[in-house]
Amino acid sequence: MASIAEPAAVAPAQTPSMHRLIIAATIGNVFEWFDFVVYGFFAVVLSEVFFPTGNPTVSLLVTFGAFGLAYIVRPLGAIVVGGYTDRAGRKSGLLLSMALMMIGTTLMAVTPGYATIGLAAPIIITIARLLQGFSVGGEFGSAVTFLAEHGGGRRGFSASWQFATGGLITVIASLFGVALTSLLTHDQLVSWG
Repeated sequence: MASIAEPAAVAPAQTPSMHRLIIAATIGNVFEWFDFVVYGFFAVVLSEVFFPTGNPTVSLLVTFGAFGLAYIVRPLGAIVVGGYTDRAGRKSGLLLSMALMMIGTTLMAVTPGYATIGLAAPIIITIARLLQGFSVGGEFGSAVTFLAEHGGGRRGFSASWQFATGGLITVIASLFGVALTSLLTHDQLVSWG
């Protein structure tokens, strides 16, 4: 009589500790939201560099318009990246979101001002803001879900870190703004800062 061989025991995949997951998600959240928030703190400088209209009030309003567009595309990012995340996995969704934020932030960093490239400057900055908004919308829900799924018996605690780090990010962006405006003159901020 032939015996049926028992399948070899498969070692369970080692799951990272909740602390490591929270730290990783917090770092990703800080990078995502820092770039998103710091735009608001430097709106006056950005209005002079990228959206000059001859009227400072109009320039600032246009700058805030681009800021607002990022909030409009956030739900779209949540839907699109959330759907992708459900199909490809949380890690893939979070990496996609971070890559989109990196592209948007790089565009913001390397785009010459209006004085150099004219109308292309505000168009590129607006596209960068749209990418950042789309990215933030996709990142937040995916990260909260990822933390909740890996939170074990402390799902609410682990998922709450995405919300809790929002205040931390605002403080970091504020300190960054204070440091730059303290160390650089207004002309330095506008020309290269």
